[in-house]
Amino acid sequence: MNATITAVRAQASDFAELCKPRIATLVLVTTFAGMWLAGNGTLILDLLVFTLLGTGLASAASGALNNYVDREVDKQMARTRMRALPCSRLHPQQALWLGVMLSLWSFAILFYLVNPLTAYLAAATTFFYVVIYTMWLKRSSHLCTEIGGVAGAAPPVIGWAAVTNDIGWPAVIMFIIMFIWQPPHFWALALLRADEYRQARLPMLPVTRGQLATKIRMLIYTVALLPVSTAMYWLDLVGTTYLVLAIALGVAYLVLTVDFARKPITHQSTRRLFGFSILYLLGLFTLIFADCRCSGGIIW
Repeated sequence: MNATITAVRAQASDFAELCKPRIATLVLVTTFAGMWLAGNGTLILDLLVFTLLGTGLASAASGALNNYVDREVDKQMARTRMRALPCSRLHPQQALWLGVMLSLWSFAILFYLVNPLTAYLAAATTFFYVVIYTMWLKRSSHLCTEIGGVAGAAPPVIGWAAVTNDIGWPAVIMFIIMFIWQPPHFWALALLRADEYRQARLPMLPVTRGQLATKIRMLIYTVALLPVSTAMYWLDLVGTTYLVLAIALGVAYLVLTVDFARKPITHQSTRRLFGFSILYLLGLFTLIFADCRCSGGIIW
């Protein structure tokens, strides 16, 4: 009995890992920020729950389908070869059907319980991430990280659309923030794993253009985050607290990136920069929620 329970738990853990829960957390935080701004600080509980549930399922579906498509590539990389599909702990068809079913559930929940625009945006985001990014760009162009950022930047737009049934300028600004944030965030890790990407024949920027070009582009994107993130204040969407702390976070991120670019790449420096980039995004979108120029709450 104990052995059976252990096996079930292990398989459940593998299924959960297929869905990339850490990415899903960022997706939900940024989706909520988009909803909060769109609702001027007032949200209906049912709408909030169904939107986050549907968006979370779309994110999980994207993760499962990404694992399915990349299962052979993952075998060639130390960072990913211990995942459930490369190790054959799960059958590829299980990941495929999980991704398909989660996508269908996500679409149905968002279409019938939120609004059709939100459902189409979430479905388009999954399609872009799995087909355009994973299946095509990732295997053909060093621009994959930059163009592929479209999918990762969509959650706040989905959150905004769930409340307003349209796409407004605040949603566009949040989209741009996330779009600019993603390349330097990912390239820190890609620089450390460049040899693995080269072995897997994936044309990531560090592989095709080298370390120096990648570090320069990381700096350009990180510098661009400062004016873009403060645009939320100049558009009168958030208060002074957001402005001050967003600048402080942006400067700290830039200082870490400059330090990373100046020195040889190590596991420690990569973990520090990669980890801070996640804290930066979470901090920024938490500030959007905490210091937005709106009042209200969640209506039960």
